[in-house]
Amino acid sequence: MGKRLLTILLCICALGTGGAYAQRITDSGFSTIAFIKSDGTIQDSSFKVTGYFKSDGTIQDSSFRVVGYLKNDGTVQDSLFRVIGYIKSDGTVQDSSFRVIGHVKKDGIIQDASFRVIGHADDIPMKWAAYYFFFRR
Repeated sequence: MGKRLLTILLCICALGTGGAYAQRITDSGFSTIAFIKSDGTIQDSSFKVTGYFKSDGTIQDSSFRVVGYLKNDGTVQDSLFRVIGYIKSDGTVQDSSFRVIGHVKKDGIIQDASFRVIGHADDIPMKWAAYYFFFRR
């Protein structure tokens, strides 16, 4: 009986998020600041859609206007294709001048350039987490 109730609750939660599982983004104190669904939809802490990560690397705002691009090689571009940063495969995040501005750890911990924890993004693709914390305006 307990497993069945849990299954029903999980199904209701999945339906409530539009059928795509949402992962929580938190600040350093574990307070929820956003959600990112597995389909790339970005929501604020009140579940209002604020943007989208598309599978081709395009990033859109809530009105579907392109605000940036995440290239396969880790290059981050703004809407005019200007390079604004880089996300290296080891999780190091750099600005356009190659200065380290942060780190995204494999366990979802987000750190600033001085390795202080500034947030958490468990089970969210590294590029999405890096963009959210370091390049979103």
